[in-house]
Amino acid sequence: MLEKRSSKFVEILNSIIFPIKIVIPQPIINSIPFLTTNEDIRIQEALKWIHGYVLDIGCGANKLIKEYRQKGGRGLGVDVYDWGGQDLIVENTGKLPFEKATFDTATMIACINHIPNRGEVMLEVYRILKPDGHLILTNLSPVLSAIWHKYAFWDKDQHQRGMKEGEVFGLKEDELEGLTAKRGFVLEKKRSFSWNLNTIYLYRKR
Repeated sequence: MLEKRSSKFVEILNSIIFPIKIVIPQPIINSIPFLTTNEDIRIQEALKWIHGYVLDIGCGANKLIKEYRQKGGRGLGVDVYDWGGQDLIVENTGKLPFEKATFDTATMIACINHIPNRGEVMLEVYRILKPDGHLILTNLSPVLSAIWHKYAFWDKDQHQRGMKEGEVFGLKEDELEGLTAKRGFVLEKKRSFSWNLNTIYLYRKR
């Protein structure tokens, strides 16, 4: 699905009309050729940054890894909830069944706020990454995240599974910095996208 939406023209078009798209239910956007959903946009952004053997934590339906494989990459998608399509379902992403220093890249796309034991998971990510491996994550501000989740009536992440104790509506910059720096990660770069409403971060294992 993402392949047909990958031209530069399509990318520019979707960027220009982004404010209109965010008020239209994403399933409708998904049914219109050449329009990308918010999820598609995050995936396309993450694909520019990942490398090597990739583990996508909180992978949902595993779209990122499936697209990465189509491009010749190698990776696995893991989640605690059965969205369909993931490679592995685990009880706790703070205890992953992988050897130390297995992966080149770990990704957490639009899910860090939905992980109650974030500190434990960050330590586990550090363990399974190779030396100088990278962690890539996207994050909305708490205010934007709260607005989006209350509006997104079609999103079964909120309306089927619901918010559990410890989940939050996004993290502030200082919260994210404290969470990652204390677990051995150094921020190498970050980039805002979707009209500066979303941010992607690239951390290196110290």
